[in-house]
Amino acid sequence: MDTIECENIEINLLLEAVYQKYGYDFRNYARAHVKRRVMRRLAISDLQNISALIHEILYNQEVLDALLLDLSINVTEMFRDPLFYLTIRREIIPVLRTYPFLKIWHAGCATGEEVYSLAILLKEEGLYNRVQIYATDFNEVVLSKAKEGIYPVELIKEYIANYQKSGGVGSLADYFNARYESVIMDQSLKDKVVFADHNLVTDGVFGEMNMIICRNVLIYFNKDLQDRVVKLFLDSLCSGGFLCLGTKESLRFSKYYDRFEVLIDKEKIYRKKYC
Repeated sequence: MDTIECENIEINLLLEAVYQKYGYDFRNYARAHVKRRVMRRLAISDLQNISALIHEILYNQEVLDALLLDLSINVTEMFRDPLFYLTIRREIIPVLRTYPFLKIWHAGCATGEEVYSLAILLKEEGLYNRVQIYATDFNEVVLSKAKEGIYPVELIKEYIANYQKSGGVGSLADYFNARYESVIMDQSLKDKVVFADHNLVTDGVFGEMNMIICRNVLIYFNKDLQDRVVKLFLDSLCSGGFLCLGTKESLRFSKYYDRFEVLIDKEKIYRKKYC
């Protein structure tokens, strides 16, 4: 049996150990992603192999927490992919205006930059006072950072450029306070946001959402898990509700593809068909 085969067996055992001991289920994550992140964790530790990592995870909470961060999808920024937010302003907001009250689920919110981006957009479009946003992630560390809304000041120049390209109508500086080496998002942006622990792999439905945003998460799942999560979104959306995925993602190969209409293909925005 060659080294790669042995490593694959060890990774299977690692994922099973994490699930059995702690309930976090990464067994249906894309294997290339998992292996890349596990090998990175080994490279920056003093551990000789994956079997040693399994032992540490079973008996050391800090090692588990580090691995959870490795396996989480935390690549994010304010107004990431500005054209997506511009499209929301131009194409989706006019429809959302027709509802007296809105419920939006931002699944896999990571450290929260895109949640605050959405809150700013809704404020500028006059919809913030009639919305409830649910921002969820399975990782408590990144969820805590999202609740804090504190980000490095050196990123702001890029965020301002994104905001302007996304159709922002004011100044991004109106929505944060700069202190020392950080910026703190304005408290009003949190008034309509509930940050909550939710695991797309194991947890259930969020009911009757008008819009679900889950961008650049499905690409880290295998086909079976992608279908499971798409069904979760389908069951969580009201008829006519919007599903917004990442630009590299698609419902085209999902078994639930025919339950949606493609609204804006380039930005991967779909709409649940009316029942």
